[in-house]
Amino acid sequence: MIRRTRARRTALAATATLAALALAPLTAIGSEAATTSPANIFRPQLVKVDTPTRADKMVLSKLGLDLTEHAGHDYVEVVLHSVADRARLLAAGLTYDVEIPDLVARSLEVWKTDEAYAASVVQSPLPSGRDGYRTLEDYNADMADLAERFPQHVKLFELNHPTLDGRIVQGVEIGQGVKGPDTGKPTFVLMGLHHAREWPSGENAMEFAIDLAEGYGKDKRTTKLLKKGRVVVVPVVNADGFDLSRTDGEFVDLRALDGGDTVSILGTPGHAYMRKNCRLIDGVDTPDGSCAAQLTTNGGFLLGVDLNRNYGGFWGGPGAAGSTPNPAEVELGPLDPTYRGAAPFSEPETQNIQELVRSRQVTMLISNHTFGNLILRPNGVAPSTIGPDGLPVGDSPDEKGLKKVGAKMAAQNGYSNQHGWQLYDTTGTTEDWSYNATGGYGYTFEIGPDEFHPPYEDVVDQYLGAGEYAGKGNREAYFIALKHAIDTKYHGVLKGKAPKGATIRLRKDFDSPTWDSSFEDFVDSSITVGKKGRFNWIVNPSTRPVVMGKKVDELADAPFASETIEGSVTVPGVGTATHEYVAKKASDVMRIDLTWPTPDDLDLAVYLKKGDELVEMGTSGNLPGSGEAVEIPDAPAGTYVIEVINYASVTPTYTVEVGQFSAKSSKVKGTKESYVLTCEVDGKVQSKKNLYIARGQVKKLDLRRACR
Repeated sequence: MIRRTRARRTALAATATLAALALAPLTAIGSEAATTSPANIFRPQLVKVDTPTRADKMVLSKLGLDLTEHAGHDYVEVVLHSVADRARLLAAGLTYDVEIPDLVARSLEVWKTDEAYAASVVQSPLPSGRDGYRTLEDYNADMADLAERFPQHVKLFELNHPTLDGRIVQGVEIGQGVKGPDTGKPTFVLMGLHHAREWPSGENAMEFAIDLAEGYGKDKRTTKLLKKGRVVVVPVVNADGFDLSRTDGEFVDLRALDGGDTVSILGTPGHAYMRKNCRLIDGVDTPDGSCAAQLTTNGGFLLGVDLNRNYGGFWGGPGAAGSTPNPAEVELGPLDPTYRGAAPFSEPETQNIQELVRSRQVTMLISNHTFGNLILRPNGVAPSTIGPDGLPVGDSPDEKGLKKVGAKMAAQNGYSNQHGWQLYDTTGTTEDWSYNATGGYGYTFEIGPDEFHPPYEDVVDQYLGAGEYAGKGNREAYFIALKHAIDTKYHGVLKGKAPKGATIRLRKDFDSPTWDSSFEDFVDSSITVGKKGRFNWIVNPSTRPVVMGKKVDELADAPFASETIEGSVTVPGVGTATHEYVAKKASDVMRIDLTWPTPDDLDLAVYLKKGDELVEMGTSGNLPGSGEAVEIPDAPAGTYVIEVINYASVTPTYTVEVGQFSAKSSKVKGTKESYVLTCEVDGKVQSKKNLYIARGQVKKLDLRRACR
C-alpha cells in the first residue's frame, strides 16, 4: 500500500490585522458598496445560466466570464467572481439561477465534510487508500514512492521546462521494460490539473498510476496491457496554479480567530478557485513567488494564461481571448478566464506536454478536467464554423472511430459522450492540437457532476464508480483507453528486420495551422532494434487529420426563397413586434437577419408553429450595436413566427431579411503526408526514405542491407 499522508494543514500565526488586510482586495473588486462590512462583500458564486439556443451560448462565451465545463442543451454553469461579472451577465439579457451562493463558504463546508469522511474510515477503497486531497508535495512523493517500490516497471521523470515559479513538473512512465530503450510500444498519456482548481482531475490520474504499478505482475489484465503498451501519467500539469489553489488559504489557517466564521472565511487569501497559470506579464519570467503576491479577486481569479487555450491547434480562434481587451466581445485580455497567451505554446507547461507528445507515438491521450460528467472529443468548434482556410471546419476525419471509443468509455462512467463544441466553442485545447498534429486519439474528461473540488468521497465514487456504475467508473474507462492505445485496428504497424542495436526514427516537419496563421511543428520518435534484429512498431498514421480530405456542406450563393420585412417596435424591455413567414418548402438552411440603422439593441427570436404551440427554433441576443441572426439547419416547411424584441433601443426601426438556402455537399481534397524514416547506427544515418502509412495498415520493412 502506498504511503498515506494527510493533506498539509499549516497553522499560521494570524492576527486580526492580517484578516483586515486580506479583506481589502476582496472589497475593492467585489463589494457592492464602499464599505468593508462582511454583509456587503460579494462572494464568488456558481450560477446556472439559461442558454436554450446555440446563439445564447455564443453570447455567453463572449462576455469574458468564468465558464465551467458543466453545461447541457439549455444551460451553462458559470462562476461569478464579482459584481462586475454579474452586471455583464445581466446586461446581456441572460437569466440565471444561483447554484452555490458562496463558493468560499462552500470550500469550508467541503473541508469539514472531508474531515468527517477521514474520521469515518481507516482507509478509502482507492488504490492509495487516501481519504483527502493531495498537495503538490504529496503527488511528487507518491510518484517517487512508486518508482522506488517498482523499479522494473515504473520510471519517474522530469519534464523539460520548469514553471514560471521555478517548480519541476514530474510524471511517471509505467510498462514492461520501461527503463530500457523504446522498442516500439505505443503510449497512452493521462494528465490532470491543467486548471488549478480542478483537484479531482489529478487525483483520478494518480490513482490509475498506482493501480497499474501495483497491478503489474499480479493482475492478469493489467500485466497483459502493460506488456504491449506504456502509460505516461502527468497528474499535475499546472504545478504553480495548483499549489496555490490547494494550499494558499486553507481555512484552518485562520479558524482560530473566530472558529471558522466570517473573519476567517473572508480573511483567507483568495486562490482556491484559481484557474490559470502564473503568467503575470507576457514574455517575462517574474521572480519565483510573484504569483502568490498578485492582487486577485475572490477565488484567485484574473491574471494568468488558460493553458487549455494555449496549445497550437487552431490557436487564436473562437472560445479563447486575445491579448488586447475587446469591448465588442467583452474580452478582457490577460484578465480573461480564457486568455490564450501571447503565442501558441508560449507557456512552459504546454511546452512540456508538446515535447512529451511529439517525442513518442502517443496513440491515446486523455486530459482530465472538472466538472460536467462529459467525455469530449475533437473538434472544439462546430462543423459549420468557417475555418482559417475559408471552408467549414467539418467533423474530424475519424469521427466514427472517436465516437465509438468515447461511447465505450462512457458506458463505464455514465458520462455524456459528445463533441467538444457541443459544450461551447474552444480552440487551442490539448486534444485538438495532439489529435490534429499526430493522429492519436484524444479526449477531455470532465469529472464529476457539479463542483470543481467536491468532498473527497466524490473522488472515490468517480474513480471506482457508484450506483449503476459501481465497480466501473473512470478506472474502467481508463483501461478501455489503454486497450485502444495498443489496438492495431486504429494505428499503423511497422514490422521487419534491421541490424540489432540500430535506431529507427520517424520524423515529420510541418506547419500546424492556427486560426490566423501557422507555426513550425514536428514529431520525432525512435526505437532501438532488439538483439534478434527484429522490430514491431505501433505508430500513428503519417497523414495528419487536419490536412486529410473532408466533406463540407456549402450554401448556395443566393436563397431560393426570401422575404424582406420592415418594422418598428416601441417600449424598451417590453415592446415586441411579431411577423410571420410561410416556408412553402423545406430548406437545408433558413437564415433570418435583423438589422437596424442606429447603435441600439434589439433581440431576435424565431418560432415554428405546430398546431396551437410555438416551438422555439433559435434566438439571438448580441451586444448593443451588433445585428442579430438566427440560422436554422434542416428547416422544415411551415409557418414561422419572427419576434423582434426592443431590449434597449430609442429609435426602433429595423429590417428583417429571411432567406431559404439549399446546400451542396462536396468533398474537399486532402493531402497525403509521409514520415521520413531513417535508420541510424552509432548516431550516423545509414538510410533514409519517405514512408506513408495509414490507420490500420501494416507495412513490412527489411532494413538490413540499407542500414549497415
